[in-house]
Amino acid sequence: MLNPQVDRIIRLALEEDIGTGDVTSQALVPVTASAIGRFLVKQPGVLAGIRVAKRVFEVLDPQADFTVLAEDGARIAAGDVVAEVKASARTVLAGERTALNFVQRLSGIATATAEVVALLEGTTTRLLDTRKTTPGLRALEKHAVKMGGGTNHRTGLFDAVLIKNNHLKFASPAEAIERARASAPATAAVEIEVETFEQLEEALQASPDIIMLDNMDVDRMRTALEIIQGRARVEVSGNVTRETIPTLTHLGVTYISMGALTHSAKALDLSLRVEPQ
Repeated sequence: MLNPQVDRIIRLALEEDIGTGDVTSQALVPVTASAIGRFLVKQPGVLAGIRVAKRVFEVLDPQADFTVLAEDGARIAAGDVVAEVKASARTVLAGERTALNFVQRLSGIATATAEVVALLEGTTTRLLDTRKTTPGLRALEKHAVKMGGGTNHRTGLFDAVLIKNNHLKFASPAEAIERARASAPATAAVEIEVETFEQLEEALQASPDIIMLDNMDVDRMRTALEIIQGRARVEVSGNVTRETIPTLTHLGVTYISMGALTHSAKALDLSLRVEPQ
């Protein structure tokens, strides 16, 4: 997960927060002072982003001593200390908010994902994320989904074919699938979103790998699955809630995708307790 792209995200976040300098710490904290900061969990959940936090402090000061006490994917409880950072007091204070923002946001996504994955336990249905991510943070947010037990869908427009309703303004379902197969990499799965039974019937003529049933109610999904009869994997998207998931898994769909995992997850509550050294 830690790569040049993530480094750019971290440096941009630090630049946004620190700007020309931390005027409060410069005024109050001696340049020679040292400190230790402990990442304290304040509510239970699933941890994600702790090594992003480590990298925040490494960017600020390569000599910062950051100890990871719990890895991403760990179940954490209120009162747990998941990491410690020892560095100059000014460094600890300068990185505090940026590091917490990453860990809280990503842990919130991992926690929300884990809660939905728990509802799928004992079934063959897999939970997928979507491209409904915070601009610039997709790599990190999709990592958080994986830490919560979910499965990443396509990373972007470049690594899978997903024919959506707007694409079907330019070609029929069968034509769209055939054109995609002719031009896309041979390893790319071809998926098509359908909203009507007519679209579904025509799409099946071209043998897509995956059919997405978009915004259908349960009765229409049941009819669609009877039409498909195992000729393609099935993804259900739109209006998926925790309340409807048991019904969807009973229908035997292959995938459930939820944009809410990333666009609506609530940050997990953590704090950084700082003490002079």
